[in-house]
Amino acid sequence: MLQSLRLLSGCSKAVAASGTAGLRCSQLSSRVTASSRPLVVRTMASEVERAQAAAAQADSGAPTIFDKIISKEIPAQVIYEDEEALAFRDINPQGPVHFLVIPKVRNGLTQLSKAKEEHKPLLGHLLYVAAQVAKQEGLSQGYRVVVNDGPNGCQSVYHLHLHIIGGRQMNWPPG
Repeated sequence: MLQSLRLLSGCSKAVAASGTAGLRCSQLSSRVTASSRPLVVRTMASEVERAQAAAAQADSGAPTIFDKIISKEIPAQVIYEDEEALAFRDINPQGPVHFLVIPKVRNGLTQLSKAKEEHKPLLGHLLYVAAQVAKQEGLSQGYRVVVNDGPNGCQSVYHLHLHIIGGRQMNWPPG
């Protein structure tokens, strides 16, 4: 069962769980007020649960949510598209700017650890797209690229995807 914290249930919990350490409740609240949808912060436990559930069906061949975004069955805020890649805003952003870059064809590339020699050009292209879209999004001060791999890496969608997160100071270690 997914557990979510709503901002109204306790600002300090939401700040702690959201990865926005360093923000005061008033700052988080103002970010939520400016948003068009309520802030829902997933706890780490819910992300782990989702990743473990997804791993059980990782290579079933069933269409992923990303396949449905590519085929326009599910709407997304697409910010870049070419013949090989698609970039769109994350529905659960972990920073002021958070978008995903995905290959339009999985071709067995459900996770980074499944990459083969034949995937090298596509992997390079995905990173190039990430850099170009980051520039387009004004992330000149830097950003983080994250690839979750497998259940221990908290991968919840088995369609390779890069998270690009920026617009705030990142902390280290990440988690």
